[in-house]
Amino acid sequence: MARHPGIFPTFFLSGFECSTFVWKDQGRRNLVAETQHDHYADADYELLRSLGMAVSREGIPWPMVDKAGAYDFSAIDPMIAAMEKHCILPIWDMCHYGYPDDLDPFSETFITRFAAYCREAARYVSSRLRGPYYFTPINEITFFAFIGGEWGWVAPFRKTKEDRFQLRIQLCKAAIAGVNAIREVIPDARMVHMDPLVQVVAPRDRPDLEAAARHETEVDTFLAWDILYGREHPELGGAPEVLDIVGVNNYSFGQMEYREQGPHQALSPDDDRIKSLCDLLKCAWERYRRPMIISETSGMEEGREDWLRDVVEESLAAVDMGMDLHGICLFPAVDMPDWHNGKWLHNGICDLVPQGKDLRRVPYAPFVAELRRWQKELNRVTELDENPFSDPVELQDVIDAAKRLNKQPDQNWH
Repeated sequence: MARHPGIFPTFFLSGFECSTFVWKDQGRRNLVAETQHDHYADADYELLRSLGMAVSREGIPWPMVDKAGAYDFSAIDPMIAAMEKHCILPIWDMCHYGYPDDLDPFSETFITRFAAYCREAARYVSSRLRGPYYFTPINEITFFAFIGGEWGWVAPFRKTKEDRFQLRIQLCKAAIAGVNAIREVIPDARMVHMDPLVQVVAPRDRPDLEAAARHETEVDTFLAWDILYGREHPELGGAPEVLDIVGVNNYSFGQMEYREQGPHQALSPDDDRIKSLCDLLKCAWERYRRPMIISETSGMEEGREDWLRDVVEESLAAVDMGMDLHGICLFPAVDMPDWHNGKWLHNGICDLVPQGKDLRRVPYAPFVAELRRWQKELNRVTELDENPFSDPVELQDVIDAAKRLNKQPDQNWH
């Protein structure tokens, strides 16, 4: 029996880009189809199994399965079959920036329809896959509110701060309704609410923007989680058990210099204003004291293995400080296109190489080697056994490694 059981069967997780937004100049997009994950689900999950990962983020495409309240979940049948075959546990994203065409996200119908869809989705997956069951009702509420409410990248294409604030409240209300609906079907379902963990600083020559930058870092970043937790707007029904597991997404561009209009400017790697990932994790930990995972992280191109090394070292420093960190999600498992220009980002465990009409999966060897090194260092499995669900992660191994290695937080991004 584990001395300190983790939430998941493996410490390292992965996932597949599954956005279904309506993009500003291209209409409805489906990133599962664009990366051919729908076609290669079996091979993709066989890959995760071979890499010793028993948990994967996976999307249910709400706009494709919900037709005015009538449901067709056949789009996820290939994923379910592959998960069952390869013993992979999903964290289901119920809304990854996309919603049905006939819905207005500012309406109450959006909330009731989302809850009904969540209820039916929970029934569908629980009748076809073994538990335990994990869900993310609405992915990245804070970021979704930016790209749909203020920047106009995706539907509903609004472009004001007021619309961003209102959209965020609506998404929080929908997420809480979704949690409740799922637990009507699966009372012990776990929830992972994911959002970027960011820091925003004022331009060096604009001290007048310091208060705005600090507000975005210390208040705005956390408001959606605060609502789900019940700290803010408690009348909406948030509670610690609704927030449940805090998923923090961490990328280099999450540390930014404030801009009054449009997206902020990412800090360069040598900027002395950068905070360590451990310090950012500490902000979330001290605020909620809930179990945490790093729910998305990846470097780019040749920097992927260095990024993984930094993230694991910062995570171990956090664990050594007493933070309840249950996993690191290397996202995505296979490459994804830049939303804006369609170019491959080369940020996955595997690159995608065109071969005729197919996208061949080619593991990026240095990234895989760095993953293997850390799996061995932390006494984690490098290959799944027949039933990876039989035992949870022994987090004491990770805690012991953190003490033994004595990693210290730093600002190094490589």
